[in-house]
Amino acid sequence: MAERPLRRDAERNRRLLLETAHALMARDGLEVTYEEIATAAGTGMGTVYRRFPDRQELVDILFAEHIDAVVELARQACQYDDPWAGLTWFMEQQLELEAGNRGLGQLLRGGHQSSELVIRGRARITPLAADLLKRAIRAGQLPAAVLPADLVTIHLMVGAVMDAARHVDPDLWRRALTVALAGLQHAELPARQPDDNLIDRLFAVPAAPRDKKAAHEPAE
Repeated sequence: MAERPLRRDAERNRRLLLETAHALMARDGLEVTYEEIATAAGTGMGTVYRRFPDRQELVDILFAEHIDAVVELARQACQYDDPWAGLTWFMEQQLELEAGNRGLGQLLRGGHQSSELVIRGRARITPLAADLLKRAIRAGQLPAAVLPADLVTIHLMVGAVMDAARHVDPDLWRRALTVALAGLQHAELPARQPDDNLIDRLFAVPAAPRDKKAAHEPAE
């Protein structure tokens, strides 16, 4: 049976709580309490628990909205006439989203994401990232061996710099990104390519269970 839509006032409260939670998490991180959310939103604790009995739902909504934003950025980047300009803009804009959002950084690099959302997000973003790379490779702006997983690795590396320098030099990540992208342009990459499931493993997505019958068959 389909879920009944929330009453207008209930939906308004839910939206208020979401916006409040996201603003607090952006400033203070994912450790923000329900009491802090209720106080900032001007509601009772009961309202928060009624709308979000599972705290993970708040985190999942934050992550889902981020995926939507990254997909849109990738689509815009694919419209650039200069493939390298589009690719560098795409990487920079992703990190811009995180620069002012402490909670998002913790979410992306702290293993708090829903595995299902990671898989769905990868399925949407990876083909667009691959297209960006193919265009840059065809234009002679990148080595042929560069893969979408390399962009994820750069994102994690620069994100770590961002996290470490957030209260010391908030813009240091920009320098790190410039260095990383310049290195990618001139890298002699190892012959061995990353596993196909590397992106899932980087974000702690559990491996799919092996087929029991196949598991008991002798290796050829």
